[in-house]
Amino acid sequence: QVQLVESGGGLVQAGGSLRLSCTGSRFIFSSTAMGWYRQAPGKLRALVATISSRGGTINYADSVKGRFTISRDNAKNTVYLQMNNLKPEDTGVYFCNAKVGIDYWGQGTQVTVSS
Repeated sequence: QVQLVESGGGLVQAGGSLRLSCTGSRFIFSSTAMGWYRQAPGKLRALVATISSRGGTINYADSVKGRFTISRDNAKNTVYLQMNNLKPEDTGVYFCNAKVGIDYWGQGTQVTVSS
């Protein structure tokens, strides 16, 4: 069974930074596209960023372009989301995603940005 474990969430003031990590196991991480999604209170889960298996193709939601950076270290089976200049509207639960035939999700990590 695919496993994804996120870490790095927390409470931060607007303008601050956080780095999320997601470590995958029980699948071939280096051959798998990965992504970060977030779910704000009362809203549907939405794409934040995706990265191809070797990192050559990256996509961001318009709302995070220029502030967030997705990266991966295939030697560590880990994908990262560096979040800078955080805004209150970035608040939500952040989920790691792996597309291994179907979508797999981590348990989520809470990010709260205070104004």
